Parts: sequence; structure tokens; C-alpha cells
Amino acid sequence: MNLSPENEGLLQKEAKMMKLEKLIAARETISTKPFPIPVKELLARYEQLYTGAISDVLREHALLDQGIGQLIPLRPERSVAGLAFTVKSAPNVKITGEMTFRTQMLDDMAADSFVVWDTSNDEKATLWGGVMTATAVGKGIRGALIDGGIRDTHQILEKDFPVFYKHRIPNGSLGRCLITHYQVPILIRGVVIKPGDVILGDIDGVVVVPRDIAFEVLVRAEEIRANEKKIFGWVAEGQTVHQITAKGGYF
Repeated sequence: MNLSPENEGLLQKEAKMMKLEKLIAARETISTKPFPIPVKELLARYEQLYTGAISDVLREHALLDQGIGQLIPLRPERSVAGLAFTVKSAPNVKITGEMTFRTQMLDDMAADSFVVWDTSNDEKATLWGGVMTATAVGKGIRGALIDGGIRDTHQILEKDFPVFYKHRIPNGSLGRCLITHYQVPILIRGVVIKPGDVILGDIDGVVVVPRDIAFEVLVRAEEIRANEKKIFGWVAEGQTVHQITAKGGYF
């Protein structure tokens, strides 16, 4: 939404009066912090991990609500990581202009993105299907999380494209919903997701890692994975629970 300078000034003045600066910064600031390693390497290393380990590390950062469950992985055998490309839509009968806006959105999707779609609890429309999948694969998109409906499931499976979704329904989107925003902070099932956050999905669900700490979380999770290999080895050797915990093991 574009505001006139006058209205924007009034909004800023009102925000200051209500002391909302910290809340606005927390909710609306989008980080562009560079990663210390190439993006493809970062994502490949994330894909060698699992969502539970990442969630445990985020707990160390006092981030307890970064996991998104109750969505179905279309490819449960796959782990997929990408950078959040956020989309917001809502039920709407309006059609005019929708395809133009959708085309612009698709043009702006970059390789290594993970599409994360807030449907505003839409239960009637399909937000992702075969053509969207083919387009995404062609652009190097790594996966999609749709908090709503998908269709053309056979076509998605043929492309071997990882999708996490709420339900399947044959209804198309035109005349049923309208894309209203993209690349803005969104909220899905209590988790705030911002463009550029690292998204990891596997058979257990999806976890959202804030961009600013993504590399730090990755390194710590790799350390946890190495520790767990040791613990599994101790268990296989028949060591007791007390012996394992005495050496720093956990269960």
C-alpha cells in the first residue's frame, strides 16, 4: 500500500505517540544480512540436518515457536531448504488484475527460494498446482509451503517438487481468492516468517530460522548431529543411561 507523504508522516507520528517503534521494527524489518558462505552451500548443509535438531538449537536462542506442523509433506522422504519467498492471499471474488499481479510475483521469484504462502485460512481455492510447480522448477525454486489447498498432485509428483500443504481440492484460484502481497512479513500458524529467512522442511514439518542467526544455527545443529552419533554409538555398545549422561549425553 502506497501512502502519500502527508499520510505517512501522520502514521509515523501516531506510532511514536503510541511507542510502537520496537514492535514495528520487530514485525516489519526485513534483514538482508549476507551469509558467510555461499547460499547454495548453506542450504545444502541445512538439508543434511533435520527439523528437530534445528528446533532444539532455536530453543537455545529462546525461540520456541518457529516450527510449523499440521501440514502434509507431499514428498515425506525429502528434506528441503530454501530462502523464504512470502506470499499473502485471501478469499475474494475479484478477478480483474489478479493475473497481472501473479505474473509480477512469479517474475520476482529467485532461484533457491522456498515459497511460503499465507492463504488467510482459505478453504475453497487451490493456491498451488501443476503450472505453478512447472514454473517454480524452471526458476530453481526449491520447495513450497501452502497453508491451504493444492491440486494437480500427479503433475507435482512428476516434477519431484517438495510441497507442504493443508488439503487438496480441485477448485482453481481465479474468482475465489486474490493475491494481495508478496515479499512481506507474514504469519502462519503463529510463526512470523520474513523474506530471506531460512526454511527447512522434512517429514516432521517445517521450521523457520531467522536470517540473522541462520549460519550460527546451522553450525550448532551440525555439532548436535555429531554428538547424537556418539550417543547412538554408546547406546549400541550397551552403556547405561547413567554412563551416557555422565559423559554429557542426553535422551
